[in-house]
Amino acid sequence: MSKQILIVDDEPRMRRFVRMNLELEGLRVSEASDGLEAVRKVREEMPNLVVLDVEMPHLDGFETLAEIRRASSVPVIMLTVRGEEDERIKGLDLGADDYITKPFSARELVSRINAVLRRVELSSPVERSNRVEVDDRLVVDFDNRQVLVEGEPVKLRPTEYRLLQYFIQNPGQMLSHEQLLSRVWGPEYVDDNQLLRLYVAYLRKKLEPDPGNPRYIFNERGMGYRFMNYKRA
Repeated sequence: MSKQILIVDDEPRMRRFVRMNLELEGLRVSEASDGLEAVRKVREEMPNLVVLDVEMPHLDGFETLAEIRRASSVPVIMLTVRGEEDERIKGLDLGADDYITKPFSARELVSRINAVLRRVELSSPVERSNRVEVDDRLVVDFDNRQVLVEGEPVKLRPTEYRLLQYFIQNPGQMLSHEQLLSRVWGPEYVDDNQLLRLYVAYLRKKLEPDPGNPRYIFNERGMGYRFMNYKRA
């Protein structure tokens, strides 16, 4: 059965535009005109992905996303106004999986939806040990998708987990921005360095003893990032 996408936007013309183009790609589409209806439909219909506008009356997109996250881990793509960096960062902080800035093309929207669905469905295989003890404070158990810092579990979002997984699979190597974006997010994202910087910052905040003085993830200025060269089993 084809994937179901929930479109949440208070503008009927935008909903029609998105619906028409997604249905041309063989996707099933449902609609919500406000945040309350969106939360209800997420619970009742269990869509595969939500496309959520930021600027809506009553509950705005951020408030709606917070309510969705209380009920579901469904992937969410936020629609933001071009140039509003704070909106994009706030959406990612609240648990959005991606964002698209307006105006956007139908081709870009479909590409982003497919990329997010791939990330949710596919997880690159672990090539070596399924339990990696990076050092005396950081342990990653790939079998159970669990990350432990000083013995305590740390909750990572799916994209944070995939980024950490790719780092751990390539210890000590300089990984370019393009390489990380392509392998973790998909080839559609190779120019989105800001997205990579945000997620590196999220990982550092959750994993590093001092995020301002990294122990695990190092910045290679102008080139990419490098994960500490731990001893592999």
